[in-house]
Amino acid sequence: MSEAPWWRGAVIYQIYPRSFLDTNGDGVGDLPGIVDRLDYVASLGVDAIWIAPFFRSPMADFGYDIADYRAVDPLFGTLDDFDHLLAKAHRLGLKVMIDQVLSHTSDQHEWFKQSRASRDNAKADWYVWADAKADGSPPNNWMSLFGGVAWQWEPRRGQYYLHNFLTSQPDLNFHHPDVQRAVLDNVKFWLDKGVDGLRLDAINFCFHDKLLRDNPPKPEAQRVGRGFSPDNPYAFQYHYFNNTQPENLTFLDELRRLLDQYRDVAALGEISSEDSLATMAEYTSGRRLHMGYSFELLTDDFSAAYIRGTVQNLEAQMREGWPCWAISNHDVERVLSRWGNGHASEQLANMLTAMVCSLRGSVCVYQGEELGLTEADVPYEALQDPYGITFWPNFKGRDGCRTPMPWNNETSAGFSSGTPWLPVPADHRARAVSQQEADPASALHGFRRFMQWRSTQPALRWGDIAFLDTPEPVLAFTRTDHRETVLAAFNLGAEPVDLTFPLSGKAQYINGHGLAEGTFSNGRLQLPPHGLLFARVETAA
Repeated sequence: MSEAPWWRGAVIYQIYPRSFLDTNGDGVGDLPGIVDRLDYVASLGVDAIWIAPFFRSPMADFGYDIADYRAVDPLFGTLDDFDHLLAKAHRLGLKVMIDQVLSHTSDQHEWFKQSRASRDNAKADWYVWADAKADGSPPNNWMSLFGGVAWQWEPRRGQYYLHNFLTSQPDLNFHHPDVQRAVLDNVKFWLDKGVDGLRLDAINFCFHDKLLRDNPPKPEAQRVGRGFSPDNPYAFQYHYFNNTQPENLTFLDELRRLLDQYRDVAALGEISSEDSLATMAEYTSGRRLHMGYSFELLTDDFSAAYIRGTVQNLEAQMREGWPCWAISNHDVERVLSRWGNGHASEQLANMLTAMVCSLRGSVCVYQGEELGLTEADVPYEALQDPYGITFWPNFKGRDGCRTPMPWNNETSAGFSSGTPWLPVPADHRARAVSQQEADPASALHGFRRFMQWRSTQPALRWGDIAFLDTPEPVLAFTRTDHRETVLAAFNLGAEPVDLTFPLSGKAQYINGHGLAEGTFSNGRLQLPPHGLLFARVETAA
């Protein structure tokens, strides 16, 4: 057994509580629903759960606009429900991570209500306020990720306030030391309750440039991003001044000092910057975040070259920290639709899980990936996501990956006795948990078999990584710890491959993962469509 902390190499199952299980019939998932299904989650063989926001909120951004950091929104239950959830998860051997949204609040938060009232109250400077230019226009050219300018006029103060996201999500002024103390005190509240970790939303957005300098324009050919599309005005500029400021590093040092007062807790930072990989390396160096998380594998590019280049780029920069990888979450199109190219099969679903869980790092698995769910086609009239409503039809928003978990093949998929907040597509009901439990060849059983097998492979959990030079669509690398070297090879394509393989030393197959397996002999690697191979490599002394 390794002496590595629990989070290093862990598989973290992301639960989007609105869509997991509704126990009171209001059509929205809740904390008791998570409690009810924790045995299922534990059966998957994952190490931890990450629960998206369940705090008191007007739900303009479905919980990422927090009105009270220490209260559970009645939509999801009570603090007692959370305590029950935490206790049961720990009994089942699951660690519990929760979202913390530090950079901004809801405009319904008491802090903001006070701050907006005047320029001379106790919290007047707790948010980012700025005077208009002489012509009445905003103080600079910063844009909101959710569309339009990042400044909103407040007549009570006669000033603009900054919002990097929705207008109802004003940015806190982290340059004010009282803000930092208050934010850390809210974090301490949940650490004292016994949570095992924090997923820090948009953590590089805490600080802004004090001088409010304009962001420079970005040439059209470079208007690509993570979490936003090229036709979003946010993509039209380099975000040098509205986020990822150097002062953030000092705050992360303070956050880590707080975390270090607790045993076995971990912080996972979500990072989206002009160079997210470089920021991940910086934010996880020294005594800052334990892990960094970015959108770099949440893209449309599914080539072996892109995946290999992304991981190698991070490895070259991350000398001290530990990465966390994800290929799906609540903000992007589901991976089987994004990378499936019409081949959304059980075999592809399991191969993708095995691939991302074999990279060096920890892994976030989004609810439903174990079922091989594809993106739901949510009609415009059923959309809930303000991001999608604004950018429809070029960008349909995030509702397609947020539809309810299908537990059975009934009308509401066993999610709710009422009308679900988002429709459940028929093809999801066909892939429901109850249906797959009864099918030994299902994606669900394949997921479980692989997770159980991975837990017995220390090199895959903690070893170093080195890539092999292979042609498309083959991704191949070795993972090496002090005991052994394991070869991992994946066919990302829908056709079989047969190629000369650049491997020195003998390879002994490692069986037991239960997935579609290839062969390696006489210097040739053969992989079935969406197949893989794991082997222990015996190198010459």
